[in-house]
Amino acid sequence: MTDANAAAQTTITPEIVAEHGFKGDEYPNLLKILGREPTLTELGIFSVMWSEHCSYKSSRYWLKTLPTSGPLVIQGPGENAGVVDIGDGDAAIFKMESHNHPSYIEPFQGAATGVGGIMRDVFTMGARPVANLNALRFGAPEHRKTRHLVNGVVAGIAHYGNCTGVPTIGGETNFDMGYDNNILVNAMCVGLAKTDNIFYSAAKGVGLPVVYVGSKTGRDGIHGATMASAEFDDKSDEKRPTVQVGDPFTEKLLIEACLELMATDAISSIQDMGAAGLTSSTAEMADKGGVGITLNLDHVPQREEHMTAYEMMLSESQERMLMILKPGREAEAEAIFRKWELDFAVIGETTDTGRLIVKHHGRIEADLPVPVLANSAPMYQRPWVLPAPPKQVLPEWVPAPNSTLGALKDMIGSPHLASRRWIYQQYDHMVMGDTVIRPGGDAGVVRVHGTNKGIAACCDVTPRYVFADPVMGTKQAVTECWRNLCCVGADPIAITDNMNFANPERPEIMGQFVGAVKGMDEACRALDFPVVSGNVSLYNETNGISIPPTPAIGAVGKVPDVSKMADIGFRHDGDLVIVIGREQGWLGQSLYQLMFADKLEGAPPEVDLADELKAGKLIRALIREGRVSAVHDCSDGGLLVAIAEMALAGGKGAELFPYEGKLPSHAIWFGEDQGRYVVAVSPNKAEEVVERARLLALPARIVGKVTGDCIALKGESFLPLDELRDAHEGWLPGYMDNPLE
Repeated sequence: MTDANAAAQTTITPEIVAEHGFKGDEYPNLLKILGREPTLTELGIFSVMWSEHCSYKSSRYWLKTLPTSGPLVIQGPGENAGVVDIGDGDAAIFKMESHNHPSYIEPFQGAATGVGGIMRDVFTMGARPVANLNALRFGAPEHRKTRHLVNGVVAGIAHYGNCTGVPTIGGETNFDMGYDNNILVNAMCVGLAKTDNIFYSAAKGVGLPVVYVGSKTGRDGIHGATMASAEFDDKSDEKRPTVQVGDPFTEKLLIEACLELMATDAISSIQDMGAAGLTSSTAEMADKGGVGITLNLDHVPQREEHMTAYEMMLSESQERMLMILKPGREAEAEAIFRKWELDFAVIGETTDTGRLIVKHHGRIEADLPVPVLANSAPMYQRPWVLPAPPKQVLPEWVPAPNSTLGALKDMIGSPHLASRRWIYQQYDHMVMGDTVIRPGGDAGVVRVHGTNKGIAACCDVTPRYVFADPVMGTKQAVTECWRNLCCVGADPIAITDNMNFANPERPEIMGQFVGAVKGMDEACRALDFPVVSGNVSLYNETNGISIPPTPAIGAVGKVPDVSKMADIGFRHDGDLVIVIGREQGWLGQSLYQLMFADKLEGAPPEVDLADELKAGKLIRALIREGRVSAVHDCSDGGLLVAIAEMALAGGKGAELFPYEGKLPSHAIWFGEDQGRYVVAVSPNKAEEVVERARLLALPARIVGKVTGDCIALKGESFLPLDELRDAHEGWLPGYMDNPLE
């Protein structure tokens, strides 16, 4: 160690090691790897690189088993985002990522910077962001913090997305007491690029300038990655300083400046400064390119005085990018970023040493071998226990309601199924002018600008299914996204995931994760629906109380012709309503069971992947042939809820025919059997549609017709659409209008 290093050395005590998140034998192993004690800056660097958030040390063994390639996959996991080919030289670039802990501590900035971070993952690869989505999980409505968190998170998402001019086209929001003290905020972004102009992060070449662009570095977000890798307790609010602060107006400038420079050939490689900031971006770029990097932190633009090397390397200040430029292109690049009023600084160069060397005020603060820094994090195969799948609950074991339509009204007006319009109306979903299907349907769709094709995107998961059976529940989440894309006429291409779980050091929690990966793997292989990007968020618990396992799935598909799509609203009086798919009256783990039996028990509904393939192909064909006027899949609440949602969306009622089968009628109306679609078809085409389904060995039956302004059960009762709409639309605004406690 040099004298300069010795002067910089701080005594590393066990308390300091613990504060940096090292557990068990991790720090002794670090000493063996380095052959010496680290400096404080080096300890900080390793603490973030070895954090769960950055290293995936508890999950990557299992993530490697997932299918990640396919004929349309250009880039799978391992880069900032996944890339798929959508034809004609166009590529869709997308990813989903969590900002859970920051959003609980400081909901506005936590959610806003989650949106900003995922957008940077996309445009750093050369894509213009064209769509945002989000998957939100809040605690029970009656919990003292829920209104505050909903207000802050929704405002933060709206602020960042709206100000950057990127439409929010879809998402999902759920309320459950399991998230009372650990909400989930998962943000997804989809971008468009040309297949011959995609940018990667590997820093190749020696003697190239390392360039910092964007906002100045401050002290916000220091140890953000470490905080995101730890469980909460009663003192979680004290972690507020680790939450980043975002500026969407700067992000908009950064998008435009980066895309302008990307139109030249000046960039060798590029990476956003996300989790772990300068540390992760330099280490990952150098490792992928097989080079070293020397940084001089004296040149880093700073917005606070007297920042140390430790603080600059660990800061997670937002709206910053790191670039490796080709030789002699600095002036050209600087002119572009100065034009957009952004900071630009050459802060280092690539070397042939294979080391990351960090200098500050003439002193070496860190000198580390890049391969060790990037690849030495532990990879744990933690003990796991997967519980035996529960037995199916027979339909007759769940009591029938006093009134079928009364039960429908109660369900559709409950926190579980009430309209989320109050949320998505705060998002600009029409900016850029290419949104074709807005929030509120099965999937959002944006047109590829200047063409007739579109990109469809959605996200989904049903945590109560996953909790009951992680394998089947995650298989259902993948197929639900598959169906949502098929419902609008899109060919499903690939998925991203956001694996939200509690403490993996507990075998039962690790078992949930392993089961979820196994279910995802099975579904993705069967559907040819590869995983091209994703995120893992662990330690989502407070005082030892775990969140429900929530492997959120985001999916993207291609709409060949946006003039040949479908949405969920009934359009034509006299159309016949047909349900396609198997019906078993599955009430186990259903919303009906939760609301009217006041419990959740039994197995979640089974998924038949062969049926899913056949049904999805049929639905897409019917849409493109113009044989259906409305399409919706059956999910939460079952068949009757799906029909009610179609009626509300189109403003037209439906007369439903009596069920004449052997199952209890309430099981047919509210069972959550998977793989089912509801379609509206003109009477002269109905028998053909039924027959085409049956030729594929898919059951199909006519369940009613579009008519009037009520949901009516023929020969029994009716429910006016206005009354149903009041229940559906009224709950969330009424809840949010109540004074905060």
